Amino acid sequence: MTMTERPQATAPPSGRGRGRSARAGGLLAAAAALLAVLVLSLAVGARPLSVPEAWAGLMDRNADSYTIVHEMRLPRTLLGLLAGTALGLAGGVLQSLTRNPLADPGILGINAGASAAVVSAISFLGITSFAGFVWFAFAGAGVVAVLLYAVGGGRGATPARLALAGSALNAALYSYVSAVQILDTAALDQMRFWVVGSLAAAQPSTVVRVAPFVLAGTALALLLARPLNAMAMGEDAARALGARPERAKGVAIVSVTLLCGAATAACGPIVFVGLMVPHVVKALTGPDMRWMLPYCAVLSPAVMLAADVIGRVVVRPSELQVGVVMVVLGGPLFLYVVRRPGGLGSRRRPTGEAA
Repeated sequence: MTMTERPQATAPPSGRGRGRSARAGGLLAAAAALLAVLVLSLAVGARPLSVPEAWAGLMDRNADSYTIVHEMRLPRTLLGLLAGTALGLAGGVLQSLTRNPLADPGILGINAGASAAVVSAISFLGITSFAGFVWFAFAGAGVVAVLLYAVGGGRGATPARLALAGSALNAALYSYVSAVQILDTAALDQMRFWVVGSLAAAQPSTVVRVAPFVLAGTALALLLARPLNAMAMGEDAARALGARPERAKGVAIVSVTLLCGAATAACGPIVFVGLMVPHVVKALTGPDMRWMLPYCAVLSPAVMLAADVIGRVVVRPSELQVGVVMVVLGGPLFLYVVRRPGGLGSRRRPTGEAA
């Protein structure tokens, strides 16, 4: 080494690595929060259990709490886990696909489409089991998802246009549901708790039947992370990066239909989960769908189960359905998203999209 040569300075560590570590740590924290809410869901109810009692009821057939945990609270908790994951992921996919901050399966009418189809199956065909009417839920959710994307997902669409289209469909479909309930008094009792969204009637058989559909929809949603990232820059740019926008849209619609159809058939139409959680997650992770979707899959069931626990506590010895609690929690966030500057009516033109 000559006198004029100096050792090269070591480059500072990349911020990307630190950001990845922070996101991974946040995901672990979210998983810990979900675990805590799962424990609360098993312990809290008309007969409160301590954590040791809940654990004994889960693991020991001879425990006094075994029947309470296994026949009542465990199916309810698992169904909330599946439905929360489904609705949160569906909301995240919809918001990215439509570039609309108000895209939520409940607000846009997808859950209403599934509800209308299920109510029709119950009232007109006498189908009363999940195995029977889940296929109607898929059909109703799928038709509305395709209609919404055709109306509001193409070029020139604004969040306002999509939100208005969804609101119109929501109003029409729920009016139909109400009319069927009024005219068919025999089916009214069966549908009245289902229609407001509830986990209270969860059965082990329902959990077993809904799980494959939610798992399939979840796998498809997670596979969409990279294509959705590319499509955020515009379809032309996405094609230049090797993505296939049309195929991604088709997979997204199938995923949302599976997730929303299964969750709605099992629990009824529950709104705002798919709106609240993606907004919170985006503030934590940014718009990268490779992180946003896994966060949604973990935090959404935590929110759903927390709302269910709140509903069991606030009006003891009775309880509020989880759908009612989610409306109370999600309504203020919806108003905030609508009223914030540039929130509803604006639409940024992504790079590569034609003027």
